[in-house]
Amino acid sequence: MSYEWWIGARYAGLARSRRRGGRGDRFVSFIAASSMAGIALGVAALIVVLSVMNGFQTQVRDRMLSVLPHIELYVPRNAGDALSQWRQIADRASRHPAVTGTAPFVAAQGMIVRGETLAGVQVRGIDPAAESAVSDIAGQMVSGRLDALQPGAFSVVLGNQLAVSLGVGVGDTVLLLAPQGSISPAGFTPRMRQFTVGGVFSSGYYEYDATLAFINVEDAARVFRDSGSSGVRLRIADMQQAPFVARELAALLPPYVHAQDWTQNNRTWFAAVQTEKRMMFLILALIVAVAAFNLLSSLVMAVKDKRSDIAILRTIGATPREIARIFLVQGSLIGVVGTLLGVGFGALVAYNIDVIVPLIERMLGVQFLPQQIYFISELPSNPQIADIAVVASTSLALALLATLYPSWRASSLQPAEVLRHD
Repeated sequence: MSYEWWIGARYAGLARSRRRGGRGDRFVSFIAASSMAGIALGVAALIVVLSVMNGFQTQVRDRMLSVLPHIELYVPRNAGDALSQWRQIADRASRHPAVTGTAPFVAAQGMIVRGETLAGVQVRGIDPAAESAVSDIAGQMVSGRLDALQPGAFSVVLGNQLAVSLGVGVGDTVLLLAPQGSISPAGFTPRMRQFTVGGVFSSGYYEYDATLAFINVEDAARVFRDSGSSGVRLRIADMQQAPFVARELAALLPPYVHAQDWTQNNRTWFAAVQTEKRMMFLILALIVAVAAFNLLSSLVMAVKDKRSDIAILRTIGATPREIARIFLVQGSLIGVVGTLLGVGFGALVAYNIDVIVPLIERMLGVQFLPQQIYFISELPSNPQIADIAVVASTSLALALLATLYPSWRASSLQPAEVLRHD
């Protein structure tokens, strides 16, 4: 080991001298340790927060896709005509190797009335026999059965929050109103139909549980024949490839069929989450920046405290470049060790947050995520190697930048001026 590395490691508190360190050595080691701890805490905080945000995004996305298909193929015709050819479109779409399931659908907006309570809903007409190939609704039923949606039965499956707001359960009747109707001498009369509640589902995603209603696809075509959009719902092997598969399906399908993937259907939500994640990274990166400024100030103080040592090294032949290298080594070691400690601690917390958070809740007697508000009882975490690498690289870059000025300051000291005043 060259003497620059040995002295730099000693100033950083990572190497020991044969003689017992004096007051100055202890002071330099203390400020080096405090700088190292600041970098470690900043890095750990960044990793934990980004992991929790990834966990929330992944959990909400999975809950959304348990109800929504990966790709929807829309046919710009009225619901009845489009349903007559859904099998042809599904067969052509199934030629793509990524497609694993197909099912018809009718989508429309309407209103459900129960007594004096009225609620706007998103109505989805589905085929219960084919729906299990594209969604997990059948496994999310909390009461009743999905196969109650038989043609002509005019049965409806409601989200649990919607059912609670309407005050209905399995076997109760509700009135479904379509936005279209007829004009008579008495005025506009909306198209309406009485439906029987055949089941209640819970996806765990509040927006869907409070606004979605499923009916049989043929019943939906009758009620919303002039307004509902229809087509085919698809599920693919890898949801992340949905945008690419949707573009490739355009070459296999008739030109009037429009393919829309799940990222387009929820573009606003995902864009907001990505923006929030970037802003949180920038805000929390300030913690690491503050730690880097702390490192800079500690190195400047170390240079001032070691002026005599620097002057003596210069008088026995050390070059300005070698002096600068000593403090570059000191700052780099503090940055590297602090970053490694932060990565280790942050990853430990992120990968075990499902154990740590319940332990803290039991100790303090509080609940961080009340299920009645968030519909998530456990704090999710999804550490990603790419995020950890970005955080570590940012920390190392800031630490390296913080060492440049103190190293230049140490190399520019004139030994004659220093020794004259010491």
